[in-house]
Parts: sequence; structure tokens; C-alpha cells
Amino acid sequence: MPYSDDEYEAEADSGDEVPQKKGTRRSGVSTRSQTKPAPPSKEKWEEIHRSWDQVVEGADGSIASSVITLLESTKRKRVLRDATPLQRGIIRHMILVLDLSTAMMEKDFRPTRYLVTLRYAVEFIREFFEQNPISQLGIVGMKDGVAERVSEMSGNPVDHISAVQKLRQVEPKGSPSLQNALDMSRAALFHTPSHGTREVLLIFAGLSSSDPGDIHETIYSLIEDKISCRVVGLAAQVAICTELCRKTNPGDTTAYGVAMHEFHFRELLMEATIPPVTRKAKSSVPSLLMMGFPSREVEKQASFCACHGKPTKGGYRCSRCTSKVCALPSDCPTCGLTLILSTHLARSYHHLFPLENWAEVPWKRAAKSTHCFGCQSPFPPVPDGNATKSSTATATASGTSSSNSVSSRYACGKCRRHFCVDCDVFAHEVLHNCPGCLSMGAGVGEGGGGSGVGKVIGKGMGKVKGKVSNRNGDGVGDKGDVMVI
Repeated sequence: MPYSDDEYEAEADSGDEVPQKKGTRRSGVSTRSQTKPAPPSKEKWEEIHRSWDQVVEGADGSIASSVITLLESTKRKRVLRDATPLQRGIIRHMILVLDLSTAMMEKDFRPTRYLVTLRYAVEFIREFFEQNPISQLGIVGMKDGVAERVSEMSGNPVDHISAVQKLRQVEPKGSPSLQNALDMSRAALFHTPSHGTREVLLIFAGLSSSDPGDIHETIYSLIEDKISCRVVGLAAQVAICTELCRKTNPGDTTAYGVAMHEFHFRELLMEATIPPVTRKAKSSVPSLLMMGFPSREVEKQASFCACHGKPTKGGYRCSRCTSKVCALPSDCPTCGLTLILSTHLARSYHHLFPLENWAEVPWKRAAKSTHCFGCQSPFPPVPDGNATKSSTATATASGTSSSNSVSSRYACGKCRRHFCVDCDVFAHEVLHNCPGCLSMGAGVGEGGGGSGVGKVIGKGMGKVKGKVSNRNGDGVGDKGDVMVI
């Protein structure tokens, strides 16, 4: 019988006494180490979290309190973000790449990946222009090993939504090509101005890519053109997508995410609506940009617009050359001046000065409020001491005490007003200001627009004057004025 290198240990229930000695080879070579290798770490998409494992019965034997706690925890995850004011690029140029290959016909997302992607793409377009009103977007599709342009780069969300809805009549086929899609995206972003960001958001459902050449050369070209890429995977993690995101975003691998379910898929898409942080000092050099703020005109007689060449009875006149355009924001087709409304510029400020996260209110400080300051909905009554300890223990056992308040109250750090979780979500995602701070006057509230008033006066075509107040997100622009920022 050959000698064994491993140690033999007798079982605990065995009646025989066997001495525990380490086996050795005849040649006298020392035995191998008995340490076991560490188990490989799992990826995030491999971890399974079941919501019913966190349900804990309350003191009365019901699970109603646990269900309410889980719902509040889900809402709070959407607003708990880093509120540190950072320099961001609020003028963005993005290409949305959609996978139109046969891999989109899988039914792990109901009814299919393809239909879910088109529905979420429409929601993403609306949210993108809501959060970035002075940015531009273009859409590219991948199928049959080639890339095709779905919609041109523009700032009109209606055109993009109609182009995506037409894709419902197209059946996915063939295999995707990452290299062709990236080359087409790079060509569309090549002539964009240097004062804006260049981004590519790619929805990839396949496990392989049919490329005509070396995709690593394309990645190096993206790095030279300062184009950052973000990938949302629908199948599994792919090595080339990880390398693409890591190299185009200096060392940051969080730009690549694999959707575990439909809600997670939507979260990954909506993360791309937040402007990226300026990472390098060279890319944050301030530059002057001239913008026009025209007012809407209603005409008695129809006239042709300069953007589409169609007769319309209303539109906006360029502040420099008086050409008419249909919608804002856009660039004047005649002189190239950027035309926006003052509200568009003001709505972009909340990314630079985000509203701070509200703190959870414990039971000992919850007695001073009985209703939400925002919507006036009643709060749960403050229980006695024993009930307070049991409710806190229940929340701790369910693992949700770190994300939501046991008293269902959330307090602003400046005005100390108490709000419910729905008003918390509304203030951070839509209003970007604290209602309590705004109600106390100008001395307290910063909100999502920062504080202070900035005036910019320059020289240009005729009278050039502009004023922007970024305290509460307000912007003022006179009719026909041009502002240099």
C-alpha cells in the first residue's frame, strides 16, 4: 500500500484508537501543508438575496411592520447617495448603444430582454433629459455583426423616443459587434466640443462579440479621444467589457454592472443619468461658452424653421441671427449658437450642489412631530419604553435599521424638520431642495442649487447680458440676451 501524504484522523464515533501521525514518504520529503486554500470570492451577480428571509414577526405576531420596513428600505436606497459637492460635467454628449442581436430574445426578463430593454430605454431618455437638459444624446444599435444608427445626436427627447419605439417592429437577429458599435460611437462624438463630456452607455446581452479587427486598438482610440464607457450586462460578466470600462474610466470598475433582475437593470440604467465626476485637472480647465436665451414667439402666419425646414406658427428666434428653431435646447443651424432656456441651465445646478441626505430620527427625538412637514401625513405614534425597545430590536433583527428610520421620520440637518419617506424621495429626486429650509427664508436653505448669485456680463452681438441665481435653482435671462459662461 503506498504511503499517503495526508494526515489520517479517526472519526469521533469510532471505537478504535488510532494514533494520529503524519504520513511521510520513504524518501524523507516533508509533508504538504495542511492549510486549505481560501474559497474563491463570488461576484455580486452570483449572490442571492431573498426578501422573505428578512421578514420578522412583530410583538403582535403579524408581519405588517416588517413589510412596511422593507418598503421604506427600498425607497431609501434610491436617495442615499454621496452628497459631497464635486466638479461634474453638466454639458454631456452620450451615445446609447442597444444590443439588437438574437441574445435579446431570451426570456429571463419577462416577456423578453428585448422588450424590457426598449421600455427602460424610453424611461432612460426621459430621465436623462430631465436631469441633463442642456445635454445631447444619440442611439446606435448592434445586430448581424454590424452597427447601425438609430437616431442622430440631438437634444430633443421626442425624436429619440419615437426612434426607439419603432424598434418594436424590428426583430433582433445575428450577433453583436462591440468594435463596430464603439467605432461608430467614436465617430459621432469626435466633433463634439471639448467643454462637454463624451460618454458611451452600452447595453450588452451577449457573451461574445463578432469583431472585424482588434478591439484593443479601438479601446486605445477611445482613451485618446477622452471617451468614457459604461456597460450594463444582461447575461454574465464578460472580460472585454471589464477591460473596456476599467481603461476608459481610470481604474474604476464600477462602470460595469450585470443586471440580476429587472429592477436592478433599471437602477443600473438610471445611474448613468448622473453627470460623471471630473477626475483629472487637465480636463477641468474652465473655458468660455456663449449661449443664447431666446423667448417663444407665436406667429399669425406660418414660416419655415431653420432646423427641419417645415412651416410652423411658433418657435424661438436665435439671439444672434434671428433664425427660427422649433424646440430648445438646440444649436442654431445658421450661426451655431447654443440656444437654451434659463430654466434649463438652472436645473443642471443640483448636480453640482446636491441636497444632503436626511438623518433617521430615533424614537427618543420623535415626540416633537406628529405629522410630516411636507405632505402632512400622520406619523406613527410614539410608543412607551418597552414597545420602543422591541420595535428597535425587530428592525435590527431584520437587518434594515441602517437604511431606514424605526420611527418613519427623517430630519433635515439644517432646519430639523421631520419628513416621511415619500417626501424624502421626492425632495432628493425631483425637487432637489428642502421644503423646510425654503419655508424659513433666504438665510437657511441651500437646497440643490447651492448658494449665492452670479452675474456674467460680456460683449457680443449688441447688448449682451445675463444673470443666473443658483441659490434655489432659479435662472433669469432677458429676451434675446446672450450669456457667456
